[in-house]
Amino acid sequence: MPIPSNVFNDAVRGFWNQRIAQRQAQELLGKIDQGNRRDVTGGKQMDGFALAITNLLLDAGISQESIHIKKSLTVLPGFFRPTKTYDFLVVSEGQFKAAIELKSHVGPSFGNNFNNRAEEAMGSALDIWTAFREGAFGNAPPPWIGYLIVLEDCPASHRPVNVSEPHFPVFEDFKNSSYAKRYELFCRKMVRERHYNAACFLMADKDRVDETPNYTEPASDLSADNFLIGLLRHVVPI
Repeated sequence: MPIPSNVFNDAVRGFWNQRIAQRQAQELLGKIDQGNRRDVTGGKQMDGFALAITNLLLDAGISQESIHIKKSLTVLPGFFRPTKTYDFLVVSEGQFKAAIELKSHVGPSFGNNFNNRAEEAMGSALDIWTAFREGAFGNAPPPWIGYLIVLEDCPASHRPVNVSEPHFPVFEDFKNSSYAKRYELFCRKMVRERHYNAACFLMADKDRVDETPNYTEPASDLSADNFLIGLLRHVVPI
């Protein structure tokens, strides 16, 4: 089935609006978290993406009972840890079909937070595929694992960043790369190395929240269409 044009437009609008609402609510209550953390501790800024994916699967014939976004129902066994809570699951008739991680990164801090995002994603992939290999999900075919991230589109995320090379040179594609480019490379390499079946990399400028589209897709292989078509092909019965 065709993917709707600008499929994540409402999700991006909700993302920015929710961040503003969370900041205002905490200010009214006098509970201000350090730095930009106050914008994300409400935990709902990615809900619009889960809703958009849910609606797409429902339109494709997946039952509501198979789609799980409530935290208590998105828990899976791990191999290196007892369990891991994912952002979006499809479990149909007792078979684990798909899991999606929905992440975001907004400035002003991009350095350490990029490394944290990368390490978290790599660890989750290692854990879930090892658990699958060891039979944690029964005898079902391999699931589809997806990774979606929204990066703030701003001068700081596009600015080239120096790298430290005290002993050995870094790979050439990382030299003078911006954080936007690093996320693109990271997502592509994670798919190429088969840690994830597909990745979606979006950039969003908060000053364009009311435009259509209000986000960009820096790489066609990491586009929303490519990501969602891969998901549909895996979970929709032929």
